[in-house]
Amino acid sequence: MTKIRKDFLDDKKHLHFIGIGGSGMFPLVQILHGMGYYITGSDNNPGDTINFEREKMDIPVTLGQRAENIEGADLIVHTAAIMDDNPELIAARASGVPTIERADLLGLVTSWFDNCICVCGTHGKTTTTALLTQMFMECGKDPSAVVGGKLEAIGGSGRLGSSDIMVCEACEFEDHFLKCHPDIAVILNVDADHLEYFKTLDNIIASFHKFAQMTTRTVIYNGDDLNTCKAVEGVTGKKMITFGIDPKNDYYPTHIVHKDGRHTSYTLCCHGEELGQVLLNVPGDHNILNSMAAIAAAIESGCTPQEAIVSAGAFQGAGRRFEIMGVNKGVTIADDYGHHPKELEVTLKAAKAMEYKSVWAVHQPFTYSRTAMLLDDFARVLQIADHVVLSEIMGSREKNTYNIYAKDLADKIPGCVWFKTFEEISAYVMSHAQPGDLVITMGCGDVYKCAKMMLVEK
Repeated sequence: MTKIRKDFLDDKKHLHFIGIGGSGMFPLVQILHGMGYYITGSDNNPGDTINFEREKMDIPVTLGQRAENIEGADLIVHTAAIMDDNPELIAARASGVPTIERADLLGLVTSWFDNCICVCGTHGKTTTTALLTQMFMECGKDPSAVVGGKLEAIGGSGRLGSSDIMVCEACEFEDHFLKCHPDIAVILNVDADHLEYFKTLDNIIASFHKFAQMTTRTVIYNGDDLNTCKAVEGVTGKKMITFGIDPKNDYYPTHIVHKDGRHTSYTLCCHGEELGQVLLNVPGDHNILNSMAAIAAAIESGCTPQEAIVSAGAFQGAGRRFEIMGVNKGVTIADDYGHHPKELEVTLKAAKAMEYKSVWAVHQPFTYSRTAMLLDDFARVLQIADHVVLSEIMGSREKNTYNIYAKDLADKIPGCVWFKTFEEISAYVMSHAQPGDLVITMGCGDVYKCAKMMLVEK
């Protein structure tokens, strides 16, 4: 896979982003804006990120995508969600101005750092990347970072630091992570996703194998996950470090204690030696694994074990990762980015372990392909909740060639209801939920808007 040379931006001053409000764009915009590049952008959807870029960063952002938006740009960057018939992208490609996809720009940025830690895996990337970023800050390492969600400690999702450390969320979607330059690779897990591209789980495993092999120094991977272990088979020339619940791993926990469903403590062990007690302010067994991966990466990057362990306790979670939004009418409203059955499963299990009367899952399915290919898995895990409400499927970059609809999923879940608009969902849930219930909106699209509506529903 061709990668962009390190000096690619040396002769460029004005960078234009098509889809500037996207979660993958925002951190790059923050980094490059901090480096002094003049940034402009466009997006079809208003939102908090657009407001932040306009008001806090003074970036000109146009709502609506038109050919004239690209005028004056030396480089045009677009997201994978921008389709080929987009008028602004058509104009960009016809202009003669260099036009690249966001993943190419991310790969370039990672090449600028001598200790680039790329966090990958089907689930948990954003939480682990955000956790590790905050840990490095607490340890005084001044990292740069690209996080797939917002982290309060860095005032957004991107950060330009002064050290050689870069923490980067690296996504396997369409092999985008193969464009990165990892010195340390963290592989959290490998599961069946993006099957519209990979087709088979074996192909996904093979892609993660390539990622591990291209890493220059260290691979930190989940030794309990069969697919991950398959992915690293035959990887040579790297330091290999495992983490997991099983004591056979290099890093593993003992004396696990869950407190009120929201907090966890455990003793971290390495090769039989107790390193110290880890205190986590994020719920769920999956975050024990995420934290061990982050601690291992921090230690490999120069933090002492004690520094890494203590700094992990400062993390309060990333935006849209089981984020408590507020309370209305005695009902707690939370929001979560989960959009794969496994992610919904761990989040809903964590929610059920808390002291709420009932748990409501308000799910916005994301992409027709994922919904169609994993339909039975979605139906199974959503039933963990006491009540399930669905929105229409958000197609994003896809057209509905699968002939799949929210009703098809709702029909497989006893008692499930679905609505076309967030206004209808908000009104239904807030008229049926009881004080002491938890409502959690779930999905990587714009379902967070529904959570905000429920917070003000009369």
